[in-house]
Amino acid sequence: MVAGERESESASTAAEAGQGVGARMLRKEDDRFLRGRGQFVADIRLAGLQDVAFVRSPLAHARIKAIHIPERYREVVFTADDLTNVKPIRAVTSLPGFKISEQSVLATGKVRHVGEMVAMCVAATRAEAEDIAAAVTLDLEPLPAIYDMRKALEPGSALVHEHWGDNVFLESFFEVDITQAFDAPIKVTHEISTARQCMSPMEGRGAVATFDHRLDQLTLYTGAQMPHIVRNGLSDTLDIEQGRIRVVSPDIGGGFGHKGILLPEEVCLSWLALYKGLTVRWTEDRREHLSGAANCREHHYNITVYADRDGKLRGIDCEAIVDSGAYSSYPFSACLEAAQVVSILPGPYRMPAYRCRTYSAATNKCPILPYRGVARTGVCFALELMLDAVAKEAGLEPYEVRRRNLVAPEEMPFENITKKHFDSGNYPEAMRRMLEAVDVAAIRKRQKAGEPDSRLIGFGLSIYCEQAAHGTSVYSGWGIPMVPGHEQATARMTPDGGLELRVGVQSHGQSMETTLAQVAHQILGIDTAKIRLIHGDTAMTPYSTGTWGSRSAVMAGGAVGTACEIIAERAKRIGAKLLQLDPASVTLRDGRVCGPSSSIGLSEIAHTWYRRPQDLPPDVDPAGLEATGGYKPQRDSGTFSYAVHAVTVAVDPDLGDIEILDYVIVEDGGVLLNPMVVDGQIFGGLAQGIGTALYEEMPFDAAGQPLNTTLADYLLPGPTEVPEPRLDHMETPSPYTMFGVKGIGEGGAIAPPAAITNAVNDALRPFGVKLLHSPISPRRVVEAVLNARASKGEAA
Repeated sequence: MVAGERESESASTAAEAGQGVGARMLRKEDDRFLRGRGQFVADIRLAGLQDVAFVRSPLAHARIKAIHIPERYREVVFTADDLTNVKPIRAVTSLPGFKISEQSVLATGKVRHVGEMVAMCVAATRAEAEDIAAAVTLDLEPLPAIYDMRKALEPGSALVHEHWGDNVFLESFFEVDITQAFDAPIKVTHEISTARQCMSPMEGRGAVATFDHRLDQLTLYTGAQMPHIVRNGLSDTLDIEQGRIRVVSPDIGGGFGHKGILLPEEVCLSWLALYKGLTVRWTEDRREHLSGAANCREHHYNITVYADRDGKLRGIDCEAIVDSGAYSSYPFSACLEAAQVVSILPGPYRMPAYRCRTYSAATNKCPILPYRGVARTGVCFALELMLDAVAKEAGLEPYEVRRRNLVAPEEMPFENITKKHFDSGNYPEAMRRMLEAVDVAAIRKRQKAGEPDSRLIGFGLSIYCEQAAHGTSVYSGWGIPMVPGHEQATARMTPDGGLELRVGVQSHGQSMETTLAQVAHQILGIDTAKIRLIHGDTAMTPYSTGTWGSRSAVMAGGAVGTACEIIAERAKRIGAKLLQLDPASVTLRDGRVCGPSSSIGLSEIAHTWYRRPQDLPPDVDPAGLEATGGYKPQRDSGTFSYAVHAVTVAVDPDLGDIEILDYVIVEDGGVLLNPMVVDGQIFGGLAQGIGTALYEEMPFDAAGQPLNTTLADYLLPGPTEVPEPRLDHMETPSPYTMFGVKGIGEGGAIAPPAAITNAVNDALRPFGVKLLHSPISPRRVVEAVLNARASKGEAA
């Protein structure tokens, strides 16, 4: 079956689905959220609850000479000297050459970034705890701050971790005969960079810890994307068995990777509960988040692209640095971002030669984390800007260069030059649909005619591909403390015919209470209103590495489907016995076991199993109507979703103002469990991508001080800055997954910075301006235009 036929069949199935796979069903979650009935960490109230505030370092790099605690607060202030039985956080990888950082949950010896925790203070309220923290004084001996990742690599630089001898967590390298590209007639070289960002979920981090002496169990309530991984980390750092730890993640107001690590704060609160018998809470305020929490996306590329005159790529040669901050974050490690650059930079394009070397640099900044899109946003930014540069040299439209280099549908499945295994897709068709939606010729005509308000019109595009649902082989190669295996789900019918699903992944905006119910409905036919999802609690759910890397629809969806298939087979056998039919003669349709002339509902079968077992046949399967299913795709190399983003902008060269006039997205996420949910994921990702492109930036001064530590300084896009895009869904099924689904949760955030920057550069082409750093602030636009005008004046 060809791709187009599969797409058509999938769309037809979705239209008929009702509540099943492919239905545009309203979210089950929204009822409680819209009524203000969600429960987040800050909503949790326990008996005897006290608040914690942290004393944080005001310096980026300094030796701790002394911590002065007023005598009246000796019993409620704790430092590293008190936490002698707590091990440091270690996020290690087995990749050759990786250097290990040990992050004490409260600083010992020296501080390595602004906002690093030095002491914790406990009081009846947060205000009182902050007053105590303000009374604690630090005697710090300042050290030179490493604030520039490029300077961090220079010989003689100050050292973040002295025993390393340099400031490199890891150096990665890959090459396929780059010398064969050196004689290409087109050679373009640029330095391209992206700013450090804060992740800025609506809900900050937070945790509540308590100890249950009856159960001999620590309970930590925390907004975590990966509750079971947090339990692993707590067990390692506190040195207690996992059975004594329960991690509960309630509703979460956005994660984006920021809630995907073990926090020092979580360890500290757990220690207070475990060893001091306190019930304590910490909720992050926005200044803590902006000044001392994890950051993301600070990349620098020195990149050369080689091509023939017809725009065909000959090769890419790149050296990239990622600012990984002071510590390696558990469990992803400090090298995830830079090492991924090596493997994903070629994207969905064919080329015969390639070389890439990357450095994960240590600096006196807070640790970097994999933010929505992980390394792909920076990689897409660098690669897609370079393809526009190749188009200019070749005298071609940018879309034409891409079209001539994209992998063709008949080549699928396809292994690119770095051995990434693309499962399916039709990239040229996505480009064709974009060109059908956007009249590029009309835009070019409009550019030549000029605008009445003297603004300049620009058109840009970018293509991303996202490897999602990474499997065991991918992450075992990384050797980090988190390797996904078979994802499991437990399904249990209730005596009244309802269904309970237990999954180890955690929903923080992915709509799993809706989409996983749709998966169950597809197989069992039970009304989604009667299906409940239980997640976010290590005491009640199967082990899972959690929600990250756009994996949940593929992995948890497959596990739920597998568990429901087991129940379906058991229910059919029970139903057949009750109908006095041969099991081979019955089918399960619309929640009923149907024979040639009679049927029985699942609710009646469940009632019989639980409440009238005397009516069951003697040879009934004793496992009953509860099952745990495990799932892996047929290949664990991941799925590859992708999209073409195309944007038209108007740029005011005198004010630097950029207005997005039109935004088109043609995406392919395989079979969509719920297209409406996918729309929402893309809208949210686009908002974050626009923030990366135009607004969000965390600069640091030479002393390592973060400069945008309030939302008056750190700009986020709002409703007036984010247009509604025109969406076109393609559905090319993955051949390796249940239902043909692919992961798509991160994709909306990957392509916008490249597409918008290409559009702005297209608009400013009359000035000879090329902006190669994100975000494209008004100041950067105006400075570039003024410099270009001055240069032309000098030439004249």
